[in-house]
Amino acid sequence: MSDRHTAAPSARHTTMGMTVGAAFSVTLGALALLASLPAAAQAAPVAAPPQPGGAVVSAVAADIQPHRAIYKMSLLSARNSSKVSDVRGRMMFEWADACDGWTTEQRFQLRFAYSEGDEMAMNTNYTTWEAKDGRRYRFNVRKLINGEVDDDVRGEANLGAGEGAGSAQFTKPEPQEMPLPAATMFPTAHTLAILDHALRGEHFFSRTVFDGADAEGATEVSTVIGQAGAPKESGKNALLRDIKAWPVRMAFFPTHSDSAQPEYEMSLRLLQNGIAESMQIDYGDFTVNAILDTIEALPKSGC
Repeated sequence: MSDRHTAAPSARHTTMGMTVGAAFSVTLGALALLASLPAAAQAAPVAAPPQPGGAVVSAVAADIQPHRAIYKMSLLSARNSSKVSDVRGRMMFEWADACDGWTTEQRFQLRFAYSEGDEMAMNTNYTTWEAKDGRRYRFNVRKLINGEVDDDVRGEANLGAGEGAGSAQFTKPEPQEMPLPAATMFPTAHTLAILDHALRGEHFFSRTVFDGADAEGATEVSTVIGQAGAPKESGKNALLRDIKAWPVRMAFFPTHSDSAQPEYEMSLRLLQNGIAESMQIDYGDFTVNAILDTIEALPKSGC
């Protein structure tokens, strides 16, 4: 989120579709499932540490269940000073196994209402491909505000061997290249790293993440992982049963900012198979809630 956007009141919040994607591809690099119980529903072995280049080649990746999920989104809370009076909409998140890489697609349809009486409709489509070794990444973002194109971002990025530095090349909104610092991660590798730390009982870690959601570069993400428990919505689907779930809190700090305060924060309940059961995105003056509505299996590649 930043003040560079000029659409509608409180315009810095119009990037929400992309920032959720950044956190979830998650985070968030961050979210569709086989008809049977996923492999992650079994007792999984403790994961190996992340491999060089940010890749997590371990039982964590083997347990990921490709899936397509629909979330209902709504305003959870707002401060008295907030100009946002309501948020309503849906998010579709798809995490697929493309054999040599992971693909994600996130579509947001959101409507913001403001205390002055204005409304804003936002539609975002955010698609990515990320190599399973964590070193190559392609991204494409298109955002409409009230039916008009507000953002159109496209490009690719590469990381060096080990935890070496890398670079991102944008073809839209205009051609440019930017350096990526050493030890940068792409979103899916970051999600796998969260699960890796959770399985090993490690509650804190911080990494630089590049998601390509805008042309402003990478973000520092500080993550706190709570104690493992059971999914709260296990009655909804067999894929949510008999599996570990962790409360996760992430704070996002742009690398170009010296502020000690995060730009926004995100909380979620992340399951061992990569499914997010719920999310809350805190922008300081208001918080948006995302609750899992439906989920379906996508096949594993078998590669």
